[in-house]
Amino acid sequence: MDYIAILQEMLRYIDTDIMEKLSVEKLAARSGFSPYHFCRVFQGEVGYSIMEYVRNRRLAYAASKLACGRRISDLAVDCGFETPSGFSKAFRRYFDCSPEVYRMHASFDVPKLPILKKSKQYVTGGIVMEPKMLKREAVKVAGFALTTRTKDEENKRAIPQFWHEYLTDGRVKKLHGESFLKSHVEYGACFPENLEDGEFVYVIGVEIKEGHDVPDGYHVCTLPEALYARFTTPPADEANFSLSIQGTWNYIYSEWFPNSGYEFDSNGIDFELYDERCMAKTGKVCDIYIPVVKIRPIACSGSPHECTCNFW
Repeated sequence: MDYIAILQEMLRYIDTDIMEKLSVEKLAARSGFSPYHFCRVFQGEVGYSIMEYVRNRRLAYAASKLACGRRISDLAVDCGFETPSGFSKAFRRYFDCSPEVYRMHASFDVPKLPILKKSKQYVTGGIVMEPKMLKREAVKVAGFALTTRTKDEENKRAIPQFWHEYLTDGRVKKLHGESFLKSHVEYGACFPENLEDGEFVYVIGVEIKEGHDVPDGYHVCTLPEALYARFTTPPADEANFSLSIQGTWNYIYSEWFPNSGYEFDSNGIDFELYDERCMAKTGKVCDIYIPVVKIRPIACSGSPHECTCNFW
């Protein structure tokens, strides 16, 4: 039995009926599996529980509709929420900002249907959900630096080794014991040095408290203010966490950027963010932040309160 083909059809069906009342039982019956088996298979291949995927997919569609002036109250009804406030609360929890703020950065494009076979190709361990668009203020970081390059995929070997050494040779304990540390959240940031050779400096660091001096021996840098597309890696166990991160990077540049309507903001710096979610034995995730700018104007034939784009 081709589970990938069956689940791909289920993803297509969910998108087609995204506004309908979907349940585990209904979706399982359509797949031909028992609800228990369907939930296990879906989470194993997609990386998310079935109803978590449906909820996030609805919010991703709602975000795209914001760009063409759709009223929040209408979107709340479309997404199955009883009140606009309930929708706004769920939207804020998922996107880290209100629908009103997100409207300024929303992409006009309908979220692309995830392709499970391509997820296997990128070795993510599951699908990468639509990114969240948000503005971040500049952050000053101190830590340790590695110079590497993309030629012959040197960086894919060097960066995991750099992390291993950092975590085992005493540097992580030293850094997290410093008085200038603002929080224990760690950044992994890429600073380009030589574009022709693909050379860049990769920095592992923590945010610095304002006004605190940093002693010699640390690399200090600034992540500038920018509009970011924030991707969350699919949940992974310890053994596959690094592959999930690298696979997500591959997906971003091979799949998302060409279809997104955005390009990399050359004034920004991309980085990974590692918080308490990375500490779990299973279900480990991190966030990847990509500075972006729109490459084409947003336009819609609908009125400010009614969209005629026929997205759903």
